[in-house]
Amino acid sequence: MVDIYDKLNELYDRRRAIELGGGDKKIEKQHYKGKLTARERISLLVDENSFVELNPFIEHRCSDFKMDEQAGPGDGVVTGYGKINGRGVYLFSQDFTVFGGALGEMHAKKIAHVMDLAAKTGVPFIGLNDSGGARIQEGVMSLDGYGHIFYRNAIYSGVIPQISVIMGPCAGGAVYSPAITDFVFMVERTSQMFITGPKVIETVTGESITSENLGGAAVHNEISGNAHFSASSEEAVLQQVRLLLSYLPSSNEEKAPEECYEEESDYRPDLLDLIPFDAVRPYDVRSVIKEIVDQNSFLEVQKDFAKNIVIGLARIKGKVVGLVCNQPKVMAGSLDINSSDKAARFIRFCDSFHIPLITFEDVTGFFPGIKQEHGGIIRHGAKILYAYSEATVPKITVILRKAYGGAYVALNSKSIGADLVYAWPNAEIAVMGPKGAANIIFANEISNSETPEAVRTEKIEQYRNKFANPYVAAKAGMVDDVIDPRDTRIKLIQALEMLQNKKEERPRKKHGNIPL
Repeated sequence: MVDIYDKLNELYDRRRAIELGGGDKKIEKQHYKGKLTARERISLLVDENSFVELNPFIEHRCSDFKMDEQAGPGDGVVTGYGKINGRGVYLFSQDFTVFGGALGEMHAKKIAHVMDLAAKTGVPFIGLNDSGGARIQEGVMSLDGYGHIFYRNAIYSGVIPQISVIMGPCAGGAVYSPAITDFVFMVERTSQMFITGPKVIETVTGESITSENLGGAAVHNEISGNAHFSASSEEAVLQQVRLLLSYLPSSNEEKAPEECYEEESDYRPDLLDLIPFDAVRPYDVRSVIKEIVDQNSFLEVQKDFAKNIVIGLARIKGKVVGLVCNQPKVMAGSLDINSSDKAARFIRFCDSFHIPLITFEDVTGFFPGIKQEHGGIIRHGAKILYAYSEATVPKITVILRKAYGGAYVALNSKSIGADLVYAWPNAEIAVMGPKGAANIIFANEISNSETPEAVRTEKIEQYRNKFANPYVAAKAGMVDDVIDPRDTRIKLIQALEMLQNKKEERPRKKHGNIPL
């Protein structure tokens, strides 16, 4: 006679087998590669003893190619929910020890189920990716599974934060899910993303390249811009994920978590010495950010990609803000194709999740050149204009030094919806720099003069005094106030408090058509 304890023993035996995944030898192989197992990763990511697994007994239903003879505990993925810093998350972690983490019908079903739960409960969703791609033996069922995941990535975008962590290979169709999510993390030397692998590329094009050089962490953080963060180990990457989540609301129906922050003074005298008065001398805008935001609160996003613009999350008096800042030490802070894409996507993320936007502006214009024009700088630059115009969160701009041409308009000017625009007293706001403008406006006068260089210098100064200062724009209401740089943090604290209950509607429509 079978009693309840026999049934309980069977239950725990089955659970132990599932938790072992592909078995000790495959776990050892995973460790040998410098990689953790699916469950070890979850343990490092979530708060201790907070993870609850879902659907552990699911297995594949494929009988082709002798698949019915192969056990697949959990069908190669662990799913469930837990807490990070006391706040709920749903997640999946692909198990490379079972079928190489390859995605099949039931594998995808498990992931789709927890994605739906995350959206219903309004909490972030995290995917730990380590997969050989689609499970070939299941044919079109694998591809259909990817479709269900992509669909949910898209419809839940802007509803809950979605984070992808690449912990191993991520190839073929599998890369499109991370590409739709809000943030992508990669591990140096052990994770790769690519549509087609090195062998296929060599066969088709004759080009020879390693997996790391094709789609490693450095490639996607520095060149393609497909990733946002990287670290040297899995442990470090998972800590980065925990840190990022501390800045994010759980859903679009909440505001980002605040932290208590008190400082003796918000007056920042050191700001006077950080920015050279000479408009062409470079400096690092991060030094300005450091002075203005709460101490050690700036979390830079995509720091190694499109370095001519700096974006990231920070806190001011404990409140989370999104920062978009020109970087004068790279390309003189001008905007190009990559920086336009980088900024626009971040602006739209912040707007989706009620994170106020602060722009520190010091821009010479859009970067000139044949390569930029042929690459579509018009379309890409328009993304920034569109993103700022569309955003309804509090939007504040501080013009630190230069604001020239169309780039001035694009970077959250009053004309495209800025709530408040401040300028430092040395700011130059004009169609172009005084030197270029004088050379065009006074070209005949300069060329016909007996002392052209003296006349040129005189006209440059004349143009600067008449147009290249903040007071002309302030007279016209395009700048709300010209402020002492040392008061910048104080002004931003006051503005954020004043705008905290801002409500702004847009014309009713299905959605706009951003120039992608």
